[in-house]
Amino acid sequence: MKLIVGLGNPGIRYAQTRHNIGFMAAAKFAQLVGASDTKNRFDGELAEGQIAGTKAIVLCPSTYMNASGTSVRKAVGFYKIDPSDVLVICDDFNLALGKLRVRAKGSSGGQKGLADIIRLLGTDQVPRLRIGISPPPAGWNVPDYVLSKFRPDEQVDVERTTDRAAQAAHDFVSQDVAFCMNAYNGTELDNQ
Repeated sequence: MKLIVGLGNPGIRYAQTRHNIGFMAAAKFAQLVGASDTKNRFDGELAEGQIAGTKAIVLCPSTYMNASGTSVRKAVGFYKIDPSDVLVICDDFNLALGKLRVRAKGSSGGQKGLADIIRLLGTDQVPRLRIGISPPPAGWNVPDYVLSKFRPDEQVDVERTTDRAAQAAHDFVSQDVAFCMNAYNGTELDNQ
């Protein structure tokens, strides 16, 4: 059993913002695996699918980004999932749009949703898939930037990047985190 967690903020106000790219990728993953209709569970939206006999649970916390750990801890406890079988999908403004970075463990790198998950699970041994949203332009502060919507000229890259992220999550379930690190780290959209 694997748990795929997409991070973002709930509600129409935050839909399609940079900070919600984790939600977007998780939704595409749920479609990819033919997951069930979503249910409200564990302070989030939950769906279940299957890949080659492995149950794949998709969770999008509705606790707001900075409190994502509450939702994840409840799901991990209920399903008795090891943190190494959880893949957290989140935004990263230190990566260019179109770039993915998979890690098996480590610090949050300043991503507050991931930091809360690490804190509440009590370990940094939580795989994560960071999706680049590009750095803030000059004059923008980080909170305003991550809560801004993607520009029209970025939409094609957003679609392609979230498609790749959904496939990476699929490979996490069907293969493992090492496979994903080899397959997705260091590649750009233009190389696909």
